[in-house]
Amino acid sequence: MIDPIIQKSIDEAALVIGKTWPLYSFVTSNPLSGYESVPFEEAANQAREFLNATVFPETTLFRQAWKKGEIDKNVLVELLKENKLSESPEFYLQEMASHKKTTAKNGHHDLDRIMAKWLAAFMDEGLAEWEMPNKSEGFYNAWRKLAVYDTEMPKTTADEIPKTSAAALTVLLDGYAAADFTKIFTFHLAALPGWTGYINHRNSYHSLWQQEYPITLEDYLAVRLWVAKKIDAEIFPEYMARSGTSSLSKLQYIWLQAWEKSWQNQLLQVVAEQQLVSQKSVQEKQVPEAQMVFCIDTRSELIRRHVENKGLYETFGYAGFFGIAMDYESLDDGLIRKSCPPILNSAYQVSESPQRNNTEKVQVYRRKKEISNFTEYFLKRMKNMLPSAFGYVEGSGFFYGLSLLARTLMPGFLYKLNKKSITNYESICEPQISNIGAPEHTHFEITLAEKAAIVKGAFDLMGWKSFAPLVLFIGHGSHSANNPFGSSLDCGACAASPGRHNARMLAKIANIPEVQKFLRENHSIAIPENTVFIGGEHNTTTDEILLFDSEVPDSHSEQLQKLKLNLLKTQQTATQERLYIANNSVAFAHKKANNWGETRPEWGLAKNAGFIVGPRELTKNKDLDGRCFLHSYDWETDESGKALEAIMQGPMVVTQWINNHYYFSTVDNEVFGGGSKITHNITGKFGVVQGNGGDLKMGLPLQSVMESDLEMYHQPLRLSVLIQAPRSRVSTILARNEHLKNLLDNKWIYLMVMDPLQANKIIHYQHKFNWVVANQESATKKEVEMMTV
Repeated sequence: MIDPIIQKSIDEAALVIGKTWPLYSFVTSNPLSGYESVPFEEAANQAREFLNATVFPETTLFRQAWKKGEIDKNVLVELLKENKLSESPEFYLQEMASHKKTTAKNGHHDLDRIMAKWLAAFMDEGLAEWEMPNKSEGFYNAWRKLAVYDTEMPKTTADEIPKTSAAALTVLLDGYAAADFTKIFTFHLAALPGWTGYINHRNSYHSLWQQEYPITLEDYLAVRLWVAKKIDAEIFPEYMARSGTSSLSKLQYIWLQAWEKSWQNQLLQVVAEQQLVSQKSVQEKQVPEAQMVFCIDTRSELIRRHVENKGLYETFGYAGFFGIAMDYESLDDGLIRKSCPPILNSAYQVSESPQRNNTEKVQVYRRKKEISNFTEYFLKRMKNMLPSAFGYVEGSGFFYGLSLLARTLMPGFLYKLNKKSITNYESICEPQISNIGAPEHTHFEITLAEKAAIVKGAFDLMGWKSFAPLVLFIGHGSHSANNPFGSSLDCGACAASPGRHNARMLAKIANIPEVQKFLRENHSIAIPENTVFIGGEHNTTTDEILLFDSEVPDSHSEQLQKLKLNLLKTQQTATQERLYIANNSVAFAHKKANNWGETRPEWGLAKNAGFIVGPRELTKNKDLDGRCFLHSYDWETDESGKALEAIMQGPMVVTQWINNHYYFSTVDNEVFGGGSKITHNITGKFGVVQGNGGDLKMGLPLQSVMESDLEMYHQPLRLSVLIQAPRSRVSTILARNEHLKNLLDNKWIYLMVMDPLQANKIIHYQHKFNWVVANQESATKKEVEMMTV
């Protein structure tokens, strides 16, 4: 049993590390999530010292933003004056540039290398042909039985090593003051934050690998400290993190605030202009031909504009898991994956069953997939097993050469060819939902009330008032070749899975007559008889919108065909804008999607900076450059404020995760990011390292945030949230949710409220319920009128 004092110190030290997500579900999250209870500036400075990291944008990034006019001079000068700095912006740019970053020598390199070796061996998830023995006994016990064979350490015997990790820590910490335990643990956890972050992830989500082969931070620290003592490495280093703010970080933080304030002013100017347009255009409200619900993802902003320009179509924004907290069982491999935000516990499991009269087709599909999976497994074994490896590679080299040549010279053609040959099981299957833990293959086990609640929840959050004949729920997924970080381009709200299955499930439930009757009789939600709900998927790499329409009645075939033609036109114009190419833009998108040498198949959520919660009219027809998450919300239909509270508790927190992940991956890609894709090596099927070892990379690759090694693409700014709702409603929600209030008070998020009860005046949240009214007419005019709740 571990000493409670030691356990408490481990828990406190663990705050310095975040969670490293595996490649197959690479969720973007705040690497400093453990610090969210303290102000952003303070947290960043602590992380800078503990992790030897850059935590604010460097001078080169500020200079780029300054030259492009992204930082308003008047805003910056005002902030400099507030901090008693009277020189010109150019002077302070030069002063920041004069501070040369000192690269501290890693005094514990040998210790890190030994630990990385053991962690890679133990935490392997199926990549290695020969597995480390005794893994089921846990990391410490498995290591203890093999440590005697480690030639990188002085000779030792098993009897020298304590039998448990708790006993080892007690012995190793003997002679140190209890007050220093947290400092010791912090130093050693921060030495390999990628690996320890993955241990943290496995424990937090109790993954199947963790259940089978357990590893804890206690085990890690016991092994690391024992190895440190054996090789005479530091256990309690003389230099520990110092608190306080340097003159450089103070200047950087001022410039960061000015950059963020300038962006906010630009956003408010766009909203103000749209307000004027909306007031001038008085037109009758027409029933749209189709309504489409996209994920709030920043990539949806562009596609929504292009969809709306192709016909009488109305679009909405909703978190891409579509309100269904579910796990999804794939028909292809039988694996069950989470398909809802990581902050939610899954309540349902969704699987596939044959559509009526398609049972035989599904059986044929299953048999083909089994053969395909076995063939893939067999060829992999032939390639990797020692007896057959050389003969297999020699014999198959010619065919692999042809394949590589085709993938290199004709990636776009192969993409279209493969697409034609793939049978999507969605055309012959329908999703079925059951409660977690229910017997397998039960048909719609959840109650009618639960089904209706899922549909009603979606309508409530979006403020839905009327229905078109065609209503589409469109999830999103990505397509790229040779991309270990491919899942990071899928839907973050679906735990880095494609959103197509959630979209299909919601459409299926919404089409059930009994559900519609329940909504009509119990919630006064009248869905017209001629309304059909359809699931779909937006491929964010090619901008194709695929509809799962195999069960749509013939009565809607003409409308559906017209919509599909317009979606093809949408793909054409959207790819032209996104890829900056006038001709053959779709073919070029196909090429990027299937090019195995492409380092940037798409930009993902790069440039994200804002989250707008309100009706589409706030920004309709305005080009936001893919920088804003857009969540539909109507304050008038949400009298209780529960819908807004759900948005703030869920999507707002998740978008903050995404925003901070991109921020830190940009300001220090080596520590918080993934480094260059060019030198990536996959380890254990779950992560990458640079070169042949070292720390596990915890964030986005360099090519996901930078145009070149020095030229940025993503602007590292904290998230600015704009909500159209009465200020009193927002304040009440914050008063009930301490975590949300802390995120705002500690400046992890900026909040602006457009109050419809005060002529849509925009008010900035400051600190502890203080608000400042912004003047929308001038981006540089000083803010006035302090209000306190």
